[in-house]
Amino acid sequence: MLTTPATRYRSFPPVQIPDRTWPDRQLTRPPIWLSTDLRDGNQALAQPMSIAQKQRLFKLLVDIGFKEIEVGFPSASQTEFDFVRQLIKQDLIPNDVTIQVLTQSREPLIRRTFEALLGAKRAIVHVYNATAPHFRRIVFGKTQAETVELATAAAQLIQDLADEQPETNWRFQYSPEVFTSTELNFAKEICDAVVEIWQPPAGLDVADRQVIINLPASVEVSLPNVFADQVEWMHRNLKGRDRITLSVHNHNDRGTATAAAELGQLAGADRVEGCLFGNGERTGNVDLVTLAMNFYTQGIHPGLDFSEMDAIAEVVKTCTQLPIHPRHPYVGELVHTAFSGSHQDAIRKGFAVQDPQGIWEVPYLPMDPADIGRSYEAVVRVNSQSGKGGMAFLLERDYGLALPRGLQIEFGQVVQQVMDVRDRDVQSSQGQSSQGQSTEMSGEQLWQLFQQTYGLATTGTRQYLRHRLEPMPDQSDAAGEENQRIQVWLQDNASEAPCLAGTGNGPIAAFIDALALPIQVMAFEERSLTTGEGAEAIAYIQLKATTTGQIRYGVGIHSNIVTASLLAVLSAVHRLQLHGQCPFQASSDNAPAPDHTAITP
Repeated sequence: MLTTPATRYRSFPPVQIPDRTWPDRQLTRPPIWLSTDLRDGNQALAQPMSIAQKQRLFKLLVDIGFKEIEVGFPSASQTEFDFVRQLIKQDLIPNDVTIQVLTQSREPLIRRTFEALLGAKRAIVHVYNATAPHFRRIVFGKTQAETVELATAAAQLIQDLADEQPETNWRFQYSPEVFTSTELNFAKEICDAVVEIWQPPAGLDVADRQVIINLPASVEVSLPNVFADQVEWMHRNLKGRDRITLSVHNHNDRGTATAAAELGQLAGADRVEGCLFGNGERTGNVDLVTLAMNFYTQGIHPGLDFSEMDAIAEVVKTCTQLPIHPRHPYVGELVHTAFSGSHQDAIRKGFAVQDPQGIWEVPYLPMDPADIGRSYEAVVRVNSQSGKGGMAFLLERDYGLALPRGLQIEFGQVVQQVMDVRDRDVQSSQGQSSQGQSTEMSGEQLWQLFQQTYGLATTGTRQYLRHRLEPMPDQSDAAGEENQRIQVWLQDNASEAPCLAGTGNGPIAAFIDALALPIQVMAFEERSLTTGEGAEAIAYIQLKATTTGQIRYGVGIHSNIVTASLLAVLSAVHRLQLHGQCPFQASSDNAPAPDHTAITP
């Protein structure tokens, strides 16, 4: 890069409109949409679409709701010509859809264009010529007057050829190519001259023969606010503005095409041309999906239907052979996904309080993914950057586990340790078998780790067998509550341990009395895990080892809530690692720690 880029590149000059009005305006309705996927998008492909691919994409555009579709450049190739003829001859164009075709301002190409449109019910002929100074000087060697003559001669020929085919409802469009680099006074002069030729026939209402003046940012050269000033200047100064549909066609060379198109509408543009997902020459055209969804998330229906966004994206990818970036606004694979722990926690809390019929207010999600056919499967994904919120979200969504906050923190640390190990393993094998390997943890893997951590999948050792609970009406505690007596049979390795017995003012207190361990209950929750016949209950208990101060959670799941509670106590006791103190656990050999590395990657 140059140390002094000003020696080669010039800053684009501002437009002098001291009383500009667009900054104070608000978009309240969508523009007229024109899809140019089949023309501008197609000519940008390394391998242009076949007729079959173009036909499939045309049908998709119709299904989405486009009423104006630029279908090709029929004078450019036989394939382009044949596609336009096929649409017309096979009657594939709905009555409320107008096709548009592009032609340069050259007589043979214009005549060939009208041949392609023979028999069309409705058509827009779009003609252009380059008007920017460096094009006039370097490419064509023409003066301003000669450039105007080229445009007006083409406009007159188009008018004459249209008059020869009165059965078609014709509309005309003119683009001063590279409008963004053209002197505004000259852009007005050449557009005024073209509009003067395209007068509506006698007896035809002005509204029935609107002329489209398209202002293309063929190359994006300025800040989007400067483009808006250019549009507002033309909007104010064009002759016959009442019979002009003012259109913008933004490319994305500076990466601000979306902003420029939106500000262009504030400045007076009635219509926007672009492509789905931003396909087009160089850095692409303005992305009509993003523009439309921007309206939608402001409470304005765009008039286009993206309810099945993934299906739409698949057709476009198949026809164009182009990928869609995973971070692409609204449609990318990861745009509704949170990996960050703080983001996940906020999203989880947002979903918990979101009114299904109310205003959407879920943090970090500007819209409900369900509105475009997305499930919530990928909203939260767990990796080493995630925290307790993401893990808790997945377990609740997929398995119905509403974890207490303390348990979220405790198990979140376990997940973090596992993910750190995975990351180190992948990093140590970079460039080898780890290529493309994901260090994410799926909901299924998370559940597997949860079961291992809290003994829900334990077999062979430290097993609860059965219990008997009896009231003791003749005994009560200090608060006057009736005590209960419990007998619990456990299994240690392969043999049944002696029966344990204890009393307390409830099953948990009685069981802890039976265990005779230095533990204290810090918190307890129980709730239904499933509904209907055979429903299961889940119990969460937090125990503290009074001798060490260590605190651990335990979890139990069973169709009987008392049994679930006893299992939760056992789970917490095992996790406290009170080796040698437990009557059913003779040594640490009988209480191996969960093997977290066994979780399938």
